[in-house]
Amino acid sequence: MKLLEGKVAIITGASRGIGKGIAEVFAKNGVNVAFTYSSSASSAQELENELVALGVKAKGYQSNAADFDESQQLVENVLADFGTIDILINNAGITKDNLLMRMSEEDFDKVVEINLKSVFNMTKAVQKTMLKNRKGSIINMSSVVGVKGNAGQANYAASKAGMIGFTKSIALELGSRNIRCNAIAPGFIETEMTAKLNEDVVKGWREAIPLKRGGSPEDVANVCVFLASDMSAYVTGQVINVDGGMLT
Repeated sequence: MKLLEGKVAIITGASRGIGKGIAEVFAKNGVNVAFTYSSSASSAQELENELVALGVKAKGYQSNAADFDESQQLVENVLADFGTIDILINNAGITKDNLLMRMSEEDFDKVVEINLKSVFNMTKAVQKTMLKNRKGSIINMSSVVGVKGNAGQANYAASKAGMIGFTKSIALELGSRNIRCNAIAPGFIETEMTAKLNEDVVKGWREAIPLKRGGSPEDVANVCVFLASDMSAYVTGQVINVDGGMLT
């Protein structure tokens, strides 16, 4: 028996990195996956084919989670295609790093809009279905940077910390309807993005982590499986650090 057999999940920003890892692990656990992507249609099609080959229903949607109306429309489309929504993973995110003195207003606004406003948009859009079903699991992808801050990432840290405040508030609002809302704070996760970094820098990061390695998208995805399943039926309003002990 697969842990999440027959459930339907929306995962935003899933054509690469952590989002892609979640989609793959979810499909292996029997989840029918609706995922969004911003621009890479070929990557999205590849992922869709890969998930379908795992024996689940899967479909990619080009949609901007930072746009309120597009989020509403996406949820309508997913309900038409899949029938229901059990799980929402708010994973869409960008970085535009710079010291505050060099950070433009546009770079601040864009990061907050895509990372934080998208969580409001998508949660509001799926809320109606989950309230009707009297169940649901919402998982927001924050960051260790949202927990402890980071020089040169004031915009990113603010957006990811805001996500944590939003998570705790929604957990309080929707708990009586058996809808749970939790956040995951990944640490140094090795993806296509980190592969472009200088090897010495990466080595230094790994050495500073108690488990002496970077995380994989699967490490984050496995915690998502737990939070999406009935194994975590009594867990809501929490932030789980998946960081190899970085913030210990």
